[in-house]
Amino acid sequence: GFHGDRTVWAICGYPLFSFLFEFIIYFLTLVFICRPALLREQHYQYLKKGLRHLSDAYECLDASRPWLCYWILHSLELLEEPVPASIASDVCDFLARCQSPTGGFAGGPGQHAHLAPTYAAVNALCIIGTDESYGVINREKLLDFLYAVKQPDGSFVMHVGGEVDVRSAYCAASVASLTNIITPTLFEGTHNWILSSQNWEGGLGGVPGLEAHGGYTFCGTAAMVILGKEHMLDLKALLRWVTSRQMRFEGGFQGRCNKLVDGCYSFWQAGLLPLLHRALYRDGDSTLSMSRWMFEQQALQEYILLCCQNPAGGLLDKPGKSRDFYHTCYCLSGLSIAQHFGNKDLHHELILGREENRLAPTHPVYNICPEKVARAIDHFHKLPVPVEITATADPATES
Repeated sequence: GFHGDRTVWAICGYPLFSFLFEFIIYFLTLVFICRPALLREQHYQYLKKGLRHLSDAYECLDASRPWLCYWILHSLELLEEPVPASIASDVCDFLARCQSPTGGFAGGPGQHAHLAPTYAAVNALCIIGTDESYGVINREKLLDFLYAVKQPDGSFVMHVGGEVDVRSAYCAASVASLTNIITPTLFEGTHNWILSSQNWEGGLGGVPGLEAHGGYTFCGTAAMVILGKEHMLDLKALLRWVTSRQMRFEGGFQGRCNKLVDGCYSFWQAGLLPLLHRALYRDGDSTLSMSRWMFEQQALQEYILLCCQNPAGGLLDKPGKSRDFYHTCYCLSGLSIAQHFGNKDLHHELILGREENRLAPTHPVYNICPEKVARAIDHFHKLPVPVEITATADPATES
């Protein structure tokens, strides 16, 4: 009987072992391929090094150095990696040297003030969130700078003598609201100018009449939210446009119609959906989900985790592209949006893969963590709004 059993096992066992082998391969595939991992340690090491040392390749960003501070600090806070107090203090010192004597921040020490690095510097200082970092911001001079770049039609130029586009309105509204320097006339006409940038596609262009673009659409919509005027946008047309920008095959977002997917639009486009959800909810839309945003959250997470990670750390636009701090920041920001629904009162999570993939939530208006927004607003709203500047009197009329 024993030898006979062995013969039967030998005859029937081969397909059994073959099945077991195939099952093990399938199981491992599910675990290691279909459950993609966020390379947290590699990203942390890449970001930590960037705070202290940058290669020669970053020389072209000499006029964007506050942006580098913001991109790295925000990425670290999403990964919930603390920044040592000594490094945070060094960042404060550096950004203080980027602050212009006439108000606002420049792209580097000794350069001219510009709204884009002003936004980045204020966000970076709010992420640090200490008395030292808040104290860097000269609120009175910042308000002077915002008035200097404000235009009669409600728009803003990026710098004195510079170009007008929707980015500038958002940067101005963001820093003014965080630091409590909004005066009655600062944003007069701004919402109407932004409204004129929404075109037939449903999205917003950089200026009225241009093609709808993800970055400009986010900036215009977020500025309208800050100003409390988002209900004036054509919300349904905007919703149709932005949801159509998520690519069916890749799962990521494109920035414009007929363009390739790009990892940075994981935030610029997906970040619009919480803003629209909130606006439609306030308008009484009863069809809204109370647990999911209006895009394929899992598909976006798959694109970021499977296609946008450099094995050595850092994230990128799409496979074949190089890593950089910009795409690292906005890919992680988009991943955070895709993982978290709602706010502290109504919060649902959808984490693709292992629990270690979870990032901290980000505020969809300011793109820094919500508790940092709350802390900054609490700090600055205890201070009085600076006195509104007036036109300089004509010396010939003075007595």
